[in-house]
Amino acid sequence: MAEGKISCEEFVKKAIVSLRKEPYKGIHTVFSGFNEAFKKYYEGAADPIEVTNQLAKEGKIVIRPVRGGVMLYLPEDAPAQATKSEEALKKMGL
Repeated sequence: MAEGKISCEEFVKKAIVSLRKEPYKGIHTVFSGFNEAFKKYYEGAADPIEVTNQLAKEGKIVIRPVRGGVMLYLPEDAPAQATKSEEALKKMGL
């Protein structure tokens, strides 16, 4: 990590808060410019996909797949994700 730069975790959390647009609670990694900003800030020394996946594994952020990429959320802002079977049963009225 380059000296004087914030940690990857701080960068990701700051990006989620700063780049999200109301009423949304998360950011799209591609359309928000997050991926490019991450690569530019860390000058290729860190991969945004690896970093965000690791942070998600540690429970520090939540990742939801969407068309064209993924959405990043802070854990307290992440929407609940129902399973496909739960959705199917609900639609069937069961």
